[in-house]
Amino acid sequence: MNDTIIIGGGPAGVAGGIYAARKKLKAVLIAEEIGGQSTISDGIENWVGSVKISGADLAKSFREHLDAVKGDAVTLVLGDRVVSLAKIDGGFSVATRSGKEFTAKSVFIASGAGRRKLDVPGAEKFENKGVTYCASCDGPLFSGMDVAVIGGGNAGFETALQLLAYAKSVTLFHRHKDFKADPVTIEKAKAHPNMHIVAPAEPTEVKGDQFVTGLAYLDKDSGETKELAVSGIFVEAGVMPNTDFVKGLLEFDAVGRIIADPRSQRTSVEGIWAAGDCTDELYHQNNIAAGDGTKAIEDLYLWVKKQ
Repeated sequence: MNDTIIIGGGPAGVAGGIYAARKKLKAVLIAEEIGGQSTISDGIENWVGSVKISGADLAKSFREHLDAVKGDAVTLVLGDRVVSLAKIDGGFSVATRSGKEFTAKSVFIASGAGRRKLDVPGAEKFENKGVTYCASCDGPLFSGMDVAVIGGGNAGFETALQLLAYAKSVTLFHRHKDFKADPVTIEKAKAHPNMHIVAPAEPTEVKGDQFVTGLAYLDKDSGETKELAVSGIFVEAGVMPNTDFVKGLLEFDAVGRIIADPRSQRTSVEGIWAAGDCTDELYHQNNIAAGDGTKAIEDLYLWVKKQ
């Protein structure tokens, strides 16, 4: 039986893996990939110690750090994901999509979150035909075109800034008057002559023929439904926690995130810790996830040694 199973390969999971290795905990780290949601980012400017780093380079540095320290302590199981977690005598058992099973005295969940889809008529029909969830992947395809961005958080404004480098115009829609993005990011976007903001507004339908031709939306100030001609719609409408595999086992908040004690990252079940975007952490940032992952393993280590 392992000392712990680490679920997730983002900043929280990687921090957990590094600290597990440093403390010589016998651990298994299971993840579809190393890096987390930031792997698709063209440029991350708030990762402590780096003025600017791409998501791909951040993921590479995560993997290099893990490989350098894991030794015989931490086993990496990549390209797989956990589909169930159960309590057993003496600890816990997890099963993966590929049919593998692992047991451990404790579990650290850092499974992150997945992108929230745009839930309006036409969005699913035109996915990958103008509706996209990855500006880094698909942005250059819309060079010289009018595009829309859905979302007023950091991800939405960062996507807009990225698209402004080659799109004819970028119109950002947000359902509230106030934005969640950092003020410096908002001001940088607003300063661009080809940037437009429509808020408060709610998308109501994606229009198109073979590909996207427009976005219908409700102007929440006037109550009117309007339409904007665009060729691309980039959705940054938030995320949903990847926690289905522990439903019924742990205590969740109203949106399905794991409730964790901010002092220790302990969950409602003895022997299970959680950190990062899968939890009810108030601020979801790479730096915070890495710190909470470190905190979780520090506490987990002391707990395991007392068993």
